[in-house]
Amino acid sequence: MSDDSDQTERTKRQVAAWRGAERRLSRSLLEPTVGELLAGLAEAPYAMDGPADVYGDGVVEELERRVAELLGTQDAAFFPSGTMAQQIALRCWAGRTGNPVVALHPMSHPERWEGDALSSVSGLRVVHPTTEPRQPTPAEIAEVREPFGTLMLELPLRDAGFLLPAWEELEALVEAAREREAVVHFDGARLWESTVHFGRPLPEIAGLADSVYVSFYKSLGGLSGACLAGAREFVDETRVWRHRYGGQIFRQFPQALSALAGLERELPRLPSYVAQARMVAGALRSAFVESQVPWARIHPEEPHTHQFQVWLPYEADRLTEAGLRLAEETGTVLFRRWSPDGPPGLAVTELEITEPGLSWTEPDVKQAVADFTARL
Repeated sequence: MSDDSDQTERTKRQVAAWRGAERRLSRSLLEPTVGELLAGLAEAPYAMDGPADVYGDGVVEELERRVAELLGTQDAAFFPSGTMAQQIALRCWAGRTGNPVVALHPMSHPERWEGDALSSVSGLRVVHPTTEPRQPTPAEIAEVREPFGTLMLELPLRDAGFLLPAWEELEALVEAAREREAVVHFDGARLWESTVHFGRPLPEIAGLADSVYVSFYKSLGGLSGACLAGAREFVDETRVWRHRYGGQIFRQFPQALSALAGLERELPRLPSYVAQARMVAGALRSAFVESQVPWARIHPEEPHTHQFQVWLPYEADRLTEAGLRLAEETGTVLFRRWSPDGPPGLAVTELEITEPGLSWTEPDVKQAVADFTARL
C-alpha cells in the first residue's frame, strides 16, 4: 500500500474515532457533516427573510458593519480568504508609502503558507527583524538595516506557539515602526482571543494598527472568509483590489451567516477557553512529569491564547497512532496529529481548547495522559 493510501486510511480512522468520541478538548474541522454546517447557519443573528447578498451587499454588508463596530474602526471589507486580504492590504500600503518592503517574521503566514505570493503576485519584498521563534523586539525593529514601508505583526504568532507580546511591548513595537516612518498592519487571524493576554478590549488593540485582518473560521467556527478593517479611505481602496484579485464574488451569504453566528456564539466564550487552556497546560505538564515519558515541553508554559504546543521525544507517527488508539479504545480524544520538528525523534502537536473541553478537570487531563502514554 502506498504512503498516500496509508494516510487516507488513517484519516478515515481518525475522523470516525473523533466523531464517535465521548470526550474531546475541541472539535476538529474534519468532523462536521454538511447537514451540521448548514444547520449552524440558522443560528446567525440575521433575519432569514432578509436580503441575501449580490456582490457584497445584504448580509455581507451587515457582517462588515458588525466587524467594524467590534474593532472600533471606520470600516471593514469582507474577503473570501485571509491570504487575499493580507496580500491586498500589504500591496495597498506599499503604494501609499512608496516602499515595497515589508518587515515581518519568517514564521508568519505570508512567508510560510502563501506560496511566495508577496513577491510573485504583488511584487513586494520582505525583511526579517529576527529569525528567533518569538515576537520581534522594538530594538530589532529599530535596527532593521534598510527602510521598510510596513511592519506586519502576526498576533498571535501561530507557528512559534501562538505567542503574543506583552501589551507594553506591543505599544513599543508600534512606536518603533512609527519612528521608522512605517505603517503597521496586524495579521489578526486569531486576534479575537488575544484580549485576555493583553488585558485590553478589541478596539484598543486594533487601534494601535493602521489596518487589521481578522479570520472567521479559525476561532469563530465560520465556514471561511476574513475581513480587513481600518480607515474608510483605505478599506475602500482594498475593495478595488479585491475585485481585481477575483474576490468580488456573486454570493457569499453562507460564509457571512456563519461568521455572524460565530461572532454571536464563540466570541463571548473565548475568554473561558483561554482560562481552561491554562488549566489544561498545567495539568499536562504535571502529568508528563509523573509519567514514564523522558521529556516533555508545553509551550508557552502559560498559554497566551486557547491554543498552545506540546512537544515529545518520539516519532510523530508513533504519537499520532497512540492518540488514535486512545480515541478508538476509550472514546477520549487528547491529541490528534503530530508533526516532526526540530532534531530527529522530536515531534510537536497543537492543542486547542473550545466548548467541548470546558468540562475537563485536572484529574481528567492526567488520566488521559496516563492512557495515552500507555499506548506509546
